[in-house]
Amino acid sequence: MISAAENFLCRHKLSSIPLIYEQIFRNAVASEYFTDSEYRALLDPEPSLLHEFLGYARRLRERAFGRRIGLCSIVSAKSGKCSEDCAFCAQSMFYKTGAPEHDVVEPGRVAEAARQAVADGSSRFGIVASGFAPGAGEFDALKAAVRAARGEGLTVDVSVGCLDAREIRALKEAGASGVHHNLETGPAFFPSVCTTHDYEDDVEAVRTAKQAGAYVCSGGVFGLGESWEDRLELALTLRALGVDSVPINFLMPVPGTPMENRPLLSQEEALRIVALFRFIIPQAHIRVAGGRHAIFPGHDRRRLYAAGASGVMVGDYLTRAGAPPAEDAEDLVRLGLEPERIAENVT
Repeated sequence: MISAAENFLCRHKLSSIPLIYEQIFRNAVASEYFTDSEYRALLDPEPSLLHEFLGYARRLRERAFGRRIGLCSIVSAKSGKCSEDCAFCAQSMFYKTGAPEHDVVEPGRVAEAARQAVADGSSRFGIVASGFAPGAGEFDALKAAVRAARGEGLTVDVSVGCLDAREIRALKEAGASGVHHNLETGPAFFPSVCTTHDYEDDVEAVRTAKQAGAYVCSGGVFGLGESWEDRLELALTLRALGVDSVPINFLMPVPGTPMENRPLLSQEEALRIVALFRFIIPQAHIRVAGGRHAIFPGHDRRRLYAAGASGVMVGDYLTRAGAPPAEDAEDLVRLGLEPERIAENVT
């Protein structure tokens, strides 16, 4: 059976597999995309050529962002009791995980977290609230949270479920610049991850945010049992939606959820995922968030930048502690990279 790479070579008369990456690199730089079937050649890189594969992804990152790396932080403004049954999530009301549960926190708590984010070197700050959409009486509290974070000088994003255009405008008026809303996986695999809403609900939420003029951050979780085809479909969907930033999360199995026994991804597979998204959406920030330290302990986390990552989440996650932000700062110095400044953000 002919491989995707061999098929690509036959059709493009390329003499060796590395030339595939060179050709796709050139087309990505020129914003001249191959067809979807040709991108599938990227799903099965030769193991002996992984270094070359990742190297082209790194070059794309450098062309788009130079030496700048975007650092972002989040605060859990509302936690737990989520009405959705996402199979990986500690905050779903369907599973007993022991995750914290609280309503929208006071603005002072958000301001405190924002000050810590500034100290950690972050340029973007996400306010995250569990649930399909803001509940009755929560919206004013979320606007107050946005104002509190903006008062600390950070670029503020909101991750509060599905929003309509009116709600997005109101949050922008309060000081928010961006909207985060993950698609989580490709459309074919989504029913295996969530059954309480449709994939199109999430796609429409992203589309609405883009149409409202927000900076849009949308990505997914990897290691759920999805195929490489599912990963490709997610990347192509995000490209079509024109998202500005793509968070890459690696599953950290949570006891009590349907995904509790899933294995961690290998470093090589995780690096290939980062590189794939860099090839397909070369101008977007590719930000590695959840699961980073679990799969890439110690100095191994530096490998992500060589695979095309242009941003990382620093500090704590929603329900788990992160690594000391000083370690990420040291990595950037060691690698000759520098944190993106707040003024450089797209708002």
